[in-house]
Amino acid sequence: MSGIDVEVVLPFWLDRPDHEAIEVALAASDAGFDGLWIGEMATYDAFALATAVGMRAPHLTLKIGPLAVGVRGPVTLALGVASVAALTGNRVDLALGASSPAIVSGWHNRQWAHHVPVMRETIECLRPILAGERVDYAGRHVSSHGFRLRDAPPDTRIALGAFGPGMIRLAARHADEVVLNLASPARVAQVREVLDTEAAAVRRPAPRLTAWVPVAVNRVLPRTRRWRLSWPCISRRPATAKCSPRWASATSSAARAPAQPDANWRRPSPSNCSIRWVRWAVPTRSQLGCGPITTPVPTASPSCPRQPKTPVAG
Repeated sequence: MSGIDVEVVLPFWLDRPDHEAIEVALAASDAGFDGLWIGEMATYDAFALATAVGMRAPHLTLKIGPLAVGVRGPVTLALGVASVAALTGNRVDLALGASSPAIVSGWHNRQWAHHVPVMRETIECLRPILAGERVDYAGRHVSSHGFRLRDAPPDTRIALGAFGPGMIRLAARHADEVVLNLASPARVAQVREVLDTEAAAVRRPAPRLTAWVPVAVNRVLPRTRRWRLSWPCISRRPATAKCSPRWASATSSAARAPAQPDANWRRPSPSNCSIRWVRWAVPTRSQLGCGPITTPVPTASPSCPRQPKTPVAG
C-alpha cells in the first residue's frame, strides 16, 4: 500500500460570493490539509489572496495558480511568489498554464500564441530568479537581464497545468508537478504514462501528478446538480464556456431537463467521497486536489475527517 496526498483547490463558482474563498481556505486549514491551490479568475489577484490566506493559515503550502503564462513575465511572477513567502512565512509554489484566448488576449491584451516555447522559456528564466541568482536570459519569446530577488523563496516548485500533448511533454522535461483538471481517471492514467516515459528519456525524475476532482460531502443536490450540468460545458469549450449562455443556465436556479448519467458521479456523501477518490488516486500515484462544491449552508461534515494519506493499492 502507498499513500496519496489530498490537497484543497479554492473554487471560483460564479454564483457564490467572492469572500467564500477565504472561508474555504480557513476550513481547509482547520481540517488539517497541508496544501491549498489558489487560482485566479475575476475576483482576487492570486498573490493578494494567497497573502491573506497565509497570514491566517501559517502551516499551509500555498500553490498559486495555474496562472496564465502569457500575462505575467518571469520577474513579475517571481516577485509575487517571493512577496507571499516573505510576508506570510508559508511555503509557496507556483503553477503556470496556457489559459485561453478569452483571458490572455481578451482580458489582458496579451498575445496568445506559441504556448509550448513560451512556457519552456518562462520556466528556464524563472528557475535562476527563484534561486536568488541575477538573471541573464535571452530567448525567442522571453528575455530578462539584470534582475535579482533580494529575498528569494526557498525551494519553490513550478507546476504546469497541461492539456495538449506538447505541453505534457514539456512538463515531463521541465516541471516539478503537473496538474490536470476535468480529466477522467483513464485520461489521468494516460498522462501519467507519458510523463514517466518523457522524463526517463532525459534522465530526470518524473514530476508529481495532481488531479483536481470536484467534491461534495453533503447531499446538497440542487447545487451539485447545477455543477454537473456545467461540467460538460467547461470541458468541451474551456476557453469561452464561463461566458456562454449554457454556462449561465447551468449556474442559475432555472428549471432544466434531467442530467445525463455520468459514470464518475455518485450521490454526495462522506463514504462516496472516499470510494470515488481512489479512481483518480491510483493513476496519479502522487496526489489529488479536491475542489469543494459550496452552498449557502455550511457543508463541513464531522463524519468525513481529513486523513494524512488516502491509501491506495500499488
